[in-house]
Amino acid sequence: NNNIMNTQIEVIDLNFQNAKESIGSFLIKTQKGPVLIESGPESTYEALAKGIQKAGYKVEDIHAVLLTHIHFDHAGAAWKFAKNGAKVYVHEIGLPHLANPEKLWNSAAQIYGDDMERLWGKMEPIENEQLIAANDGDVIDFGDVQFKVIYTPGHAIHHNAYQMGDVIFTGDVAGCKIENGPVVPPCPPPDVDLALWKKSIQKLKEANPTALYLTHFARQEDPITLLNELEEELDNWAAFMKPFFDAGTPAQEIVPQFMKFTSDAFREKGLSEEEIKVYEYANPSWMSVNGLLRYWKLKQQGRIE
Repeated sequence: NNNIMNTQIEVIDLNFQNAKESIGSFLIKTQKGPVLIESGPESTYEALAKGIQKAGYKVEDIHAVLLTHIHFDHAGAAWKFAKNGAKVYVHEIGLPHLANPEKLWNSAAQIYGDDMERLWGKMEPIENEQLIAANDGDVIDFGDVQFKVIYTPGHAIHHNAYQMGDVIFTGDVAGCKIENGPVVPPCPPPDVDLALWKKSIQKLKEANPTALYLTHFARQEDPITLLNELEEELDNWAAFMKPFFDAGTPAQEIVPQFMKFTSDAFREKGLSEEEIKVYEYANPSWMSVNGLLRYWKLKQQGRIE
């Protein structure tokens, strides 16, 4: 049955910023019609539509969209499918932000400024009746295919992974790993929490998958090794940031040093400048500077473990 399962999964490369293998979406054939895991941002909707057509469907055929979380690179285009009647599944904490994305949009606009449209496209509200809360342990049933919801906070407080048979779609909780590059943890603000993230990694290990599907990017055959390496890297990144946090160094002064730290590590692993660029598209270093500084601040204030 595993082989049948795997032929049901189409990996669609969204060609984000004209780069290959930066953001993916996954189309799964089910008795109830095709479903998507992740919609990508609205800016890559055309590439997604082409991928859906290549798989033999029309965008109107998409019966449901399962989102791991509401960050734009994962969920920005979900509203387009909701307009055609698709149900959109997301953790209950993320749900109100899709019904009313203004706050989400405005806080991102403070970060990205004039680049918002180019990077992410548009985001429109999704009708409440199209939104379905997907919470820990829920089973989403499409006839011949079931997805088990694994609540996996740490990267985001509203993050889910979805298990289908013996594979798990991990969003960002299992990090980014592109081609033969190393696995790295995206740590954007506002709710990176290492203790929670490590508990989530443990949950994924306990589910004993044979493969993981990463939104950045695609199928990974050796889940336990990847998750162990991710945990180590989380600690490395947090440890790099701690002295800067203690010294009160402003984020903009840390960014070039952190970018050097990550790109040196990539070069050491033999990655080309072109490959490093794709990692930066998938997981911009400067975002993690802000996320990790905030993590240390919350930890210092005793608001997280």
